[in-house]
Amino acid sequence: MSTVRTETPAPPMDSQGFARWAWRQLTSMRVALILLFALAVASIPGSILPQRGNNPLLVDEWLAERPTLGPILDSAGFFDVYGAPWFAAVYLLLFISLIGCVLPRVGHHWRAMRGQPPAAPRNLDRMQAFTSQNVPDAPADVIARVETELRRRHWRVRSSDDWISAEKGYLRETGNLVFHLALVLILVAVAAGGLFGWRGNVIVKEGSGFSNTLTQYDAWGGGRLASADSIPPFSFTLDDFAVEFERGEAQRGAPRLFEARVALQSEPQGAVTEEVIQVNYPISIAGAKVFLVGHGYAPTFIVRDAQGEVVFDDEVVFLPQDGNFTSTGVIKVPDSTPQLGFQGIFLPTSALDDVRGPHSIFPDADDPSVFLSAWEGDLGLDSGIPQSIYTLKTDQMEQIGLRALVPGQVWEFPQGEIEFTGWQRWSSFQIAFDPGKEAALIASVLAMAGLMVSLFVRRRRVWVRTRPDDGGSTLVSIAGLSKSEAGDVSDDVRELTRIVTKEEGEGRP
Repeated sequence: MSTVRTETPAPPMDSQGFARWAWRQLTSMRVALILLFALAVASIPGSILPQRGNNPLLVDEWLAERPTLGPILDSAGFFDVYGAPWFAAVYLLLFISLIGCVLPRVGHHWRAMRGQPPAAPRNLDRMQAFTSQNVPDAPADVIARVETELRRRHWRVRSSDDWISAEKGYLRETGNLVFHLALVLILVAVAAGGLFGWRGNVIVKEGSGFSNTLTQYDAWGGGRLASADSIPPFSFTLDDFAVEFERGEAQRGAPRLFEARVALQSEPQGAVTEEVIQVNYPISIAGAKVFLVGHGYAPTFIVRDAQGEVVFDDEVVFLPQDGNFTSTGVIKVPDSTPQLGFQGIFLPTSALDDVRGPHSIFPDADDPSVFLSAWEGDLGLDSGIPQSIYTLKTDQMEQIGLRALVPGQVWEFPQGEIEFTGWQRWSSFQIAFDPGKEAALIASVLAMAGLMVSLFVRRRRVWVRTRPDDGGSTLVSIAGLSKSEAGDVSDDVRELTRIVTKEEGEGRP
């Protein structure tokens, strides 16, 4: 007669049981690694797509060029990745997972460090490494000698009348915990920087000034808790920008010196100080840092209308397009009738050929010239739609002509004339406040140190057990066990054997 076994279904899980199960899953190392990978993947769009916090105009241009894909990505938050709810969810889950995973291990490790090694097993021959020796010394003498030597070598020792248990390598787990706690600190530091930090970019021409207010920035982005009130008041004037290039044949055109000399006023009524800003050598003002990030040329133009009245007289920032500073820019003259616009190419050291057209062959202004394309019509400035100062919309304009000019030369046309009078240099500055960068740096160093300790320190245990043998000698059993993966304790067992038998050896730390 056969018996049919039936499995009794498990009772349904209540809310508390489900919560405990979910917590165990969330705080497991496997889920923490999955969330860390998910956070890395979620950060990819933020480095590929333009972000509203850094360059809102570029985001608008990207959306205008892709009317189908753009709105879909925008609705999913891909143009404000680090402020998107899905990114915040992954970030917070990773934060909770790491804390829930690490804190219990910290308590367990603390108790283990304060406790004693386990007693010596009875059957040492089952351990990873084992040997036995007969020595003429009494068991008590052997135990005393081994204990003294192990303590001298900084082993944690527990002893009895006939056995010794010793353990070493607790720093391995300490390094592992320091590494994970440092990751938590990095997350906190990044969150602080993302919430309270801000950064902006501004282009300043020689002789011009900058005041640290939102309206002065070309682009500004701040965290969710950053506001205009958190911007420290200061201003500076770019007195001089010095630049030198290599003129030898081997490294012709390579930069040798970029240096901005500014007159800094740290408070509205404060004293003015002279400061020098170099690449990788920013100046600090009220917790914010001013970095020198770029430079270029600003050709100067005078535009007159058909009646000879000056309708434009200013320097125009041109943006470099290559290493020799072939630069492009736009001049908009809305006060003329009809409105005028110019697309230009500035060449510090001019060259012209049939393949590349007008281009610069050296970054310094040895033979400057400008190539202009003139347009008349509606600039589109009255439409209410913001425009970039570096682009000219020619949909409602008609081209007048093309002309190359050198400094001091005038181009006359029926609607007026334009004179290329010279050029100035401009510098690009990034002003940033990141309250979490110091903590993130410290945490990164701690993470690297903890990782190195966890990789190179071996945790292991050794035991020595003695018993009297026939003939008045003592049988000493020595065994070792590695607590690390792929660890080897053979050297420790051999060293203990030398201590037991009083042989000469190199010794181990």
